[in-house]
Amino acid sequence: MLNIPGPADLKKIVVLNPKGGSGKSTLATNIAGMLAATGQPVALMDFDPQASAMRWLQKRAADASLPPVHGIFACEDDPRQTRSFRLRVPAEIRYLVVDTPAAVPVHGLVDFTRGAHALLLPVLPSDIDIHAATRLIADLLLVAKVSRRMGRLGVVANRVRQNTLSYRQLMKFLDRLSIQRVCELRDSQNYVYAAEHGLSVHELQPSRARRDLEQWLPLIDWLALRLETPLTSRDLQLPPDRAVEPPANESRYSQGTVTKLVRPGED
Repeated sequence: MLNIPGPADLKKIVVLNPKGGSGKSTLATNIAGMLAATGQPVALMDFDPQASAMRWLQKRAADASLPPVHGIFACEDDPRQTRSFRLRVPAEIRYLVVDTPAAVPVHGLVDFTRGAHALLLPVLPSDIDIHAATRLIADLLLVAKVSRRMGRLGVVANRVRQNTLSYRQLMKFLDRLSIQRVCELRDSQNYVYAAEHGLSVHELQPSRARRDLEQWLPLIDWLALRLETPLTSRDLQLPPDRAVEPPANESRYSQGTVTKLVRPGED
């Protein structure tokens, strides 16, 4: 069982997709940057061997004017340290954004979903991506036992170009789901520029990123609601075939402590 020690009131946001190139790391880094821009103590944990999120963090750390994002490279292998020690989240952190690896084994999904306040699945407008997302959603509901009723799982239509056949196919697929479609993010060069400079789109000039920031408003509101919703026993339980007691030092995550999430630019 994956053990991520951390403070009791930690809010965990997990971004996952079984297919590479879905914009998973872009979504994770922009969420982390958005939280940092609003003054929230946030950590970004990178489980992806490609280490895209860690490269973003290195570029960000080079600019002392940017609010900090604590980085945890979960793929790093140091025989001098236990895995639990390497994954520990500092006590001052209140938000943890997890960039998962692309190919998570089905029975390993619960390692990431357990104790998560929000699960986000970015989906690109292509047949291959839609098929991969369909299988992942089924595995999350049937194997990892993610509760549909609690609304922890949301889908982000990513890199969309409206008025295209692939866009219409993606919208048709998402409309059939009983999973909430949180927002649509356009195919924008602002994300490319932000990634190259260790920024989020929330830290670009508002006049430059206006259209992108407008598309983020439903996602920010959805995250705020999810993070303010206390975890239930269903959110913390293991599937029957993995129902063992967690290590004594594993965070149970708070049931009631809330840190208000605000949109960038709000008081």
